[in-house]
Amino acid sequence: MEETEKTKPKLPSQEIDYIKLAKILLSRWYWVVGSVVICMVAANIYLWYTPKIYATSATLKFEEKKSEISDLISLPGNNDRTNISKIQSETIVLQSSALLLNAIKRFDYRFSFYIVGRVLNRTSELYPQKPLDVELVKFDSLNFYHDLITYRPLDRSRFSITYNSGGKQIKNTCYYDKPFTIGPTAFSISYPGVMPKTALFLFKINAAEDLVGRVRNGLHVAETARNSNIISLQETDSNPQFAADVLNAIMKEYLVYDRNQRTQSASQMIKFIDNQLDFLSNEVKGSESSISQYQNKKKIMDVSSTSSRALNKVTELESQSSILKIDLLSVDQLKKEVLKSDDNELPNFNTGGTEHQQLNDAISALNLLIRNKKVALKTYTANSQTIQDINQQILQAKNSILGSINAMHDLIVNKLSYIQNQIGPINQQIAELPSAERDMVALKRDFEINDKVYSFLSEKKLDAQINTAGILPGATIIDEAKPNYSPVSPNDQQVQRSSEILGLAIGLGLIILIRVINPYIYDKETIESLTAIPIIGVIRKFPEPIDEYSSQILAISKPKSIFAESVRSVRTNLSFLASEKKSKVICITSEVAGEGKSFVAVNLSSTLSLIDKKVILVGADLRRSKLHKTFRVPNDIGLSNYLANQCTADDIISHSGQPNLDFIVSGPVPPNPSELLHSKRMSELIADLNSRYDVVMIDTAPIGLVSDAVPLIRSSDINLFVIRSGKSKFYAATVPQRIAQEYHLDNTVIVLNAFAQDLLHSRYYTTKFTGENYGGGKYYYYSDYTGYESSGYYVDKNEDKWWDIRRWFKR
Repeated sequence: MEETEKTKPKLPSQEIDYIKLAKILLSRWYWVVGSVVICMVAANIYLWYTPKIYATSATLKFEEKKSEISDLISLPGNNDRTNISKIQSETIVLQSSALLLNAIKRFDYRFSFYIVGRVLNRTSELYPQKPLDVELVKFDSLNFYHDLITYRPLDRSRFSITYNSGGKQIKNTCYYDKPFTIGPTAFSISYPGVMPKTALFLFKINAAEDLVGRVRNGLHVAETARNSNIISLQETDSNPQFAADVLNAIMKEYLVYDRNQRTQSASQMIKFIDNQLDFLSNEVKGSESSISQYQNKKKIMDVSSTSSRALNKVTELESQSSILKIDLLSVDQLKKEVLKSDDNELPNFNTGGTEHQQLNDAISALNLLIRNKKVALKTYTANSQTIQDINQQILQAKNSILGSINAMHDLIVNKLSYIQNQIGPINQQIAELPSAERDMVALKRDFEINDKVYSFLSEKKLDAQINTAGILPGATIIDEAKPNYSPVSPNDQQVQRSSEILGLAIGLGLIILIRVINPYIYDKETIESLTAIPIIGVIRKFPEPIDEYSSQILAISKPKSIFAESVRSVRTNLSFLASEKKSKVICITSEVAGEGKSFVAVNLSSTLSLIDKKVILVGADLRRSKLHKTFRVPNDIGLSNYLANQCTADDIISHSGQPNLDFIVSGPVPPNPSELLHSKRMSELIADLNSRYDVVMIDTAPIGLVSDAVPLIRSSDINLFVIRSGKSKFYAATVPQRIAQEYHLDNTVIVLNAFAQDLLHSRYYTTKFTGENYGGGKYYYYSDYTGYESSGYYVDKNEDKWWDIRRWFKR
């Protein structure tokens, strides 16, 4: 076993030939060029047909701005928001449907006009142009005709209208300035002036809601830098003017929205004070009227100094009590708002005093959480963890506010109790006054209390109004959007560059794919990489078409061709095999039919006969031999007859028209060809022919299909295995080595037949022929004659390639 391992031949060493690799990739350069051209043409068609997309940008800065008016008074808390949460929440607000809807209503959105192109009926939007003056005569915003309407002018008084209704196309002729009806909507169109009759316009009616999706899909909002208070807004659309107009409208609408949000608390304060002032106004007027009537009736000019002091003191205390009662009312109302189940923002009921600042701060924090929840609900579901966390924070904030409210409620009640205790002694003093003077004090007391409270509330209302006037939007437009007429999509340069790269990839990928899926052997390097059996030569492909049965002796018909020289090279190397023997038996086989073993046998026999070798060619393929057709003789009597003891050897030997070349045809197909070839009579025939001829060339059946050739292979001096370029598969190269190992043969060689250089399928490795790197030291010199066609030694005609420009000059 160890000896077998030592004598087992090794595969030759091969290394990458980078020049050859480059040649392989360039072998089908026209594939690459063609794919690049096709991709570039496709890219140009795509660029021509695809609508251009334009982008316009604007910049918005968030900041807390303070009006100079606000410096005149002490403003209540105005719901400041942290910078990071503001950016995140306001970014979503900018993309909200409500804000976008209001922004769309800022410009003329009702009609969209389009023009139809002449090529492929491409339509282009004409905004802001209006080629037609269309007026809505009857229009219901909830039920109107939404589809496109086609307008075509006919003459100065008429035009045609085409539209779809109920799945059918309807065409009507209408008159200018006269109403016409399409579905539930009625229109009229004024005469636009002279237009070519070929002009074709489309128009449609829009609802503001119809454009929200278009605006939102093109709107992109992002921070210009991380943690900055400046954001960049970008609107992409097929119409650059529309993109600029809608982006400016969005920013302006946001400023209005932001200011309204900021003034909401002050507006609620003013509303609350107004309700109180309405009531006090009537009370003050009633008290004043009562005093005047009482003075006229009793003819009292004024109260005494004692009663005046008591009146002033009790008025002051009663005024404080009334103000505290208003505070208590506002606190109780705020408590009701907090206990509501819905998440509405709360007003800051600030009626003065620093004791309310903590409560206002807590309300501001709660309002911020409520706004953040509304924003988050646009992204997350109500059951998500993020919303649950915000709900928990809102609950904690409400509990904190309720605690503050209860504490404030108790504080106000205690103050009221203290004031009532002080009012008691003063009321006793007033009770001791004379009756007329006491009544007068009571009347003036009610008047002055109501008047002071009324004045106090009026001041607070004025403060709230000044506060409202002083509130400015929390954002500033830094850069307004302007139309950008340079398209951002499709990017012409990028598409062209991508098409070129794709074309190269497809061309080279096609070359690689064809090589990967190729199952056939094309060159000797591939055979050398698969087997250690030496190659004795490469027979070139015959330069001209040959008939089905190779009836002409090809090596003689083209003696100065590269093909003939390649056959001679194989003949020369054959002389080195079994050189010690005077006569040789050469067996030729292949894996399957169609690989050219009979073709090689005929041509080797003919070229051997030219050097005064007496050669006989035996057609030993008893199943499908074509040797009789090659030599154009009948196949009535042949090898099968001899093996069946029906005739002698001399009866089956035929002479060809070429000196020193005889042949034996296969004869009729027998029922048992394998048994006949295994018979003793076959061995006797070979021995007899070996004594008569210098070379006995045996053409056998394919070894990969039937076992007929096995006894002939084992008894031959040389076994020639034929592999055909472009026909034999990779497995065929392993067959001769398996046969040699199985039958312990050392006389097996390979011939590559019908070779024609095709770089696409050639192997990019080069075999090293030094030392023991090749077949255990066995090597036979031969050439594939690639590149020698124009050397002048051969008569082969070079084929003109369609891409070779020189052939046109030759002509």
